[in-house]
Amino acid sequence: MTCWYEGPLAAFDTETTGVDVETDRIVSAAVVVQDAPGSRPRVRAWLVNPGVPVPEGATAVHGLTDEYLQLNGRWPSPVMDEIVRELAEQSAAGRPLVVMNAPFDLTLLDRELRRHRASSLDHWFETVPLRVLDPRVLDKHLDRYRKGRRTLTDLCAHYGVELNGAHDAAADARASLDVVRAVGRHFAARLERLSAAELHTLQAVWHAAQARGLQAWFARSGTEEAVDPAWPLRPELPAAA
Repeated sequence: MTCWYEGPLAAFDTETTGVDVETDRIVSAAVVVQDAPGSRPRVRAWLVNPGVPVPEGATAVHGLTDEYLQLNGRWPSPVMDEIVRELAEQSAAGRPLVVMNAPFDLTLLDRELRRHRASSLDHWFETVPLRVLDPRVLDKHLDRYRKGRRTLTDLCAHYGVELNGAHDAAADARASLDVVRAVGRHFAARLERLSAAELHTLQAVWHAAQARGLQAWFARSGTEEAVDPAWPLRPELPAAA
């Protein structure tokens, strides 16, 4: 039987106006599908005119300006519907969904669905199982004592994955997919007997433990920053936009 990391996978990534999942917006997104390692990936990408100004700091990261998005981006409502339908179709086809730092991208998508479609991510996955593979959570659990940062760029360098065009949604999604395959092979002895569904459940536990550890570190250093233990989706806040 083919291990999950040698089988079909889909990957999802976004570029945004900022890092606040409650108030920031998606400006670009991509879903990359690969049926087997080494096979040609299929890419579906979206550009979004978010309807709000794109801060200079965000543009400096992904290169998407207000002017460019106003000329080339589509209105958010139909785009969010297309994105979530694509994710649901991939899940229904049995493909695990690779999302680097899933609580960010998936929560932001959920808030955009609530904002523009009067819907939610959970609504789309009531009958279709969502099985997420998060390279950040997997790597941090399986190699917890390795020092250094664990951004996508760092993980690509560590696992020998090529990343061309960082902070492009399609490029980042493809790299995340390749990193997950590399993590699977590197830790095959610990992962090959686990299904994607079992890993989804385990990652929620692992991420919560990682969040508690980071929260304790913040407390010791006197930093008043809260770490959300929820994975892969943060619960809706009453004050969400």
